[in-house]
Amino acid sequence: MEQTQSYIQSKKEEFLNQLIDLLKIPSVSADPAYANDVKKTAQFLKNEFNRIGLDNVEIFSTAGHPIVYAEKIIDNNLPTVLVYGHYDVQPADPIDLWDSPPFEPVVKKTEIHPQGAIFARGACDDKGQMFMHVKAVEAMLQANELPCNVKFMIEGEEEVGSENLETFIKANINKLKADVILVSDTGMIANDVPSITTGLRGLSYVEVEVTGPNRDLHSGLYGGAVANPINILTKMIASLHNEHNHITIPNFYDKVVELSDEERAEMAKAPFNENDYCKALNIDETYGEDGYSTIERATIRPTLDVNGIWGGYTGEGAKTVIASKAYAKISMRLVPNQNSDEITKLFKTHFEAIAPKSVKVKVTPHHGGEPSVTEITSTEYKAASLALEESFGKKPIPVRSGGSIPIVAMFESVLGLKTILMGFGLDSDAIHSPNEHYGLFNYYKGIETIPLFYKHYAKLKSYT
Repeated sequence: MEQTQSYIQSKKEEFLNQLIDLLKIPSVSADPAYANDVKKTAQFLKNEFNRIGLDNVEIFSTAGHPIVYAEKIIDNNLPTVLVYGHYDVQPADPIDLWDSPPFEPVVKKTEIHPQGAIFARGACDDKGQMFMHVKAVEAMLQANELPCNVKFMIEGEEEVGSENLETFIKANINKLKADVILVSDTGMIANDVPSITTGLRGLSYVEVEVTGPNRDLHSGLYGGAVANPINILTKMIASLHNEHNHITIPNFYDKVVELSDEERAEMAKAPFNENDYCKALNIDETYGEDGYSTIERATIRPTLDVNGIWGGYTGEGAKTVIASKAYAKISMRLVPNQNSDEITKLFKTHFEAIAPKSVKVKVTPHHGGEPSVTEITSTEYKAASLALEESFGKKPIPVRSGGSIPIVAMFESVLGLKTILMGFGLDSDAIHSPNEHYGLFNYYKGIETIPLFYKHYAKLKSYT
C-alpha cells in the first residue's frame, strides 16, 4: 500500500476541498423544500464515482430519495467489500445556535482538534465519513493496489429511517452480493484510542394510553372515588423495574446473551472515569441495573425507559381535574438474541395484565429494530483490528454501542452479511446538533486506514 499512501499524502488539500464542495449542498432528507438538493447530492456522488474510475455507476430512484450505486470488480475470485453510507443530513435547526452557517463549511482549530476541524452540517454524519471511502478507493485505484472488489451503496434517507432501503436491497440481491459490509457511521473512543463498534442494541418503541372516566372530572367532587389515570399510569410504570433495577416483564430476559468474561474484560480496557462522567452530566452518581458497570449498563444490557409522559392540565395556574386519559412513550433497548416484535408483545401482554379494572389500557407499537453483534474472532473483525493497529500503532478496543442502527440487522437478515462499523468520529463532534464538525486528523486518518482494511481482509480471506 506504499503507493496508495503516497497518493493520499499528495492529495490531502484536494480531498478536503472536494469534501467542502459536498458539504455545501443542503441535502436535508426530512424537508421536502430540499428535495432538489438531495438529488443534486446524488448526482455529485455519481459524477465522483465516474471520475475516479468506478463501473456501473447508477442513480436508482425509490419511492423517496435516490440511492447511488457503483462498483469495481477486478477479479471474481477476490473477496468483495460492500461500502454503505448515506449522503442525506439532519435539518440544521436551530440555525441561530451555529457559530457559522451550517452549509458554508469552515475549518477551525479547537482544543480537541488542534490540526483543525471542518464545521458544517453533515461533516461527520455522514458525508465526511462516507467520503473517506470514496477517497480511499480512488487512492487504491490510482496506485493500482486495490486488493478486493468493491461496491458502493450510498442512500439518501438514513436520517428519515431508511424507509426504502430494504425494498431496494431485496430487488437487487445479486447486484449487492459481497463478503462483508463496511460502514463508517460510528465513532471511536479518542484520537489516540482507536476502537471498533462490535455491537448495537435493538429497539422496541411503544406508546401507552390509560383511560379512566369518559371525561375530565372535578377532583373535589370525584377525587378518591374514581381512578385517576395519571396516578394509575405512574404506578404501572414504576412496577416495570424492581429494587435491583431489573425489568419485571415476564420472560423479558429469556434470550439475553451474557458476554464472556474475556469480552467484558476487553471492553473494560476502554478509558472511563466515573467522576468525569457524572460531572459532565451534573449528577451525583450513576444509576442502573445491579451487577454491571456503568458502561455495561449503557451498552450490553437491555433497558426500559419512559421517553415522555403526559395527561391532565399542564397550562398556567391551577385546574383541579381528574384527567380522562394519561399517556406515555416507552422505549426498550434490546441486546443480541432479543427480537423487537417478541419484546413488544411481551410488554403489551404484561402492561395490560397489571392494569386495574378501573381503567382501560391501549398499547400502540411504533417502530423497532433488531440488535446486532460482530464476533471479535471473525475474519471481518480481525481485518479491521489489524488495519487500525497498523494505522494507529496500537490495538483497537472492541466496544458495544448503546444506540441502534436497525439497517445493520437488516443487512444480515436480507443479504446474509456481517457489517464492520469502522467509524472515525468522536462523541464531541456534535452530530445532529449546531456546530457539527469533523476533525481533519480523523478525515485523513480514515482515508489512510481504510485501504489497510482491504489489504488485511484480502490476506485473511485467502486463508479461509
